[in-house]
Amino acid sequence: MKFTIRMIRIRDKLMLGLSAFAILFTILLVMDLQMDLGYSGHHLVPSHGRVRVGDDPNTGTIYNFRRRYLQRTNASKEQTSGDMSGTTQNSGKDGENVGRESRTEKTEVHDNFRDLVDLVEKGYGVSVYEGVARISGEDHTYNPTIGEMKKISPKKNSSTLEKFHLQISRTELYPQNSKYVDQLLHEIATKPIVHVVQKEGGTQLKLQINYSNMQALFKPMRFPREQQTLPNHFYFTDFERHTAEIAAFHLDRLLGFRRAMPVTGRTLNLTTEIYQIADGELLKTFFVSPAGNICFHGKCSYYCDTAHAICGNPDTLEGSFAAFLPDKSFVARKAWRHPWRRSYHKRKKAQWEHDSDYCSLVKEIPPYNEGRRLLDLMDMAVLDFLMGNMDRHHYETFKIFGNNTFPLHLDHGRGFGRAFHDEISILAPILQCCMIRQTTLSTLLNFRRWDSVGVSIR
Repeated sequence: MKFTIRMIRIRDKLMLGLSAFAILFTILLVMDLQMDLGYSGHHLVPSHGRVRVGDDPNTGTIYNFRRRYLQRTNASKEQTSGDMSGTTQNSGKDGENVGRESRTEKTEVHDNFRDLVDLVEKGYGVSVYEGVARISGEDHTYNPTIGEMKKISPKKNSSTLEKFHLQISRTELYPQNSKYVDQLLHEIATKPIVHVVQKEGGTQLKLQINYSNMQALFKPMRFPREQQTLPNHFYFTDFERHTAEIAAFHLDRLLGFRRAMPVTGRTLNLTTEIYQIADGELLKTFFVSPAGNICFHGKCSYYCDTAHAICGNPDTLEGSFAAFLPDKSFVARKAWRHPWRRSYHKRKKAQWEHDSDYCSLVKEIPPYNEGRRLLDLMDMAVLDFLMGNMDRHHYETFKIFGNNTFPLHLDHGRGFGRAFHDEISILAPILQCCMIRQTTLSTLLNFRRWDSVGVSIR
């Protein structure tokens, strides 16, 4: 009898203990969800300001490289969300923060990259198949132009754009000393416009500008230059910037690639240079805003509605004008899917973002298994990184030159959106393949040693 009573008491104590543990665990769980005390690994957030914290972005192979090998300090001086929250919460302690920062601040040591300079200048370890700095090994003396391939010579009455098209060669759109580039930019910016039609394709509004003897692609100004990419916009829904197209052309030229068509800026009168000479479909989208400005929106996949109309001030509008490529009926082009294309999805990642050995797979696929094409993609990655352009899904080449030719650098409207942010993932081709063209590395080192790209592009 006594044994039975003792077992009942032990059972009751166990039940009470388990109940107390369950209650305590529930309280801790509720406190963690409401106040986020750190058990879940998130930041401290008040209960009235709860947010859904996404997955750690530094989980992919590219971000692991940055975390392991690159400096943790933000070289571009971008203010992170943690910095901003700290500033908000400690606004009354500015003096103390300044003093603390001054004590921990270190003098920046200038690295002249002597080892890389020796690699480039003396050619140590530079080859076609091995090493980081590489050469394509192609025959640069074989560099025919479109005019030579088509056996066409420029005529006296040929337009500047037609002459420009005929001097496009296998290795570049125009030579370094081309006499047509500046002349073409001047004509695009000053010649009278005779007709305007909306350009088909693409996600945002573009207009085809017809002159008397040439054509240009017009991208309008949507917002002020100082406005950056909206923080909640994905790279594939970002607004296009007309200034990005202009700056991309000059950056491509400075880096010595010369694979982007000439682009310049121009201010239009919407009434006389667009409305009066536009076709019927585009005319249907014109209206006068409540502020008295002339607006239009055209028809496209994104942002072509009244809420996202393009408006003049009151009828003047700035935009970028890019010279047209040769017509496809004259010189056909081939579109290629970029191997390091992003997923263009809100939640999914591309294969290269979680496969550290992705480059080995790319190297087995033509035309990346031989010739210059893989190094050309490294050049494209450098250009896109300096622009902050994440919207690189396809590229094109001229069929007339075969596979051993350069990829065209086109469509840079979503570049230069975050001026104080360095998107390391854009360098995925270089980081995963561990290679870069020797001449490109030399150009970058020269900018580092003597002058910055930003100063030169001005």
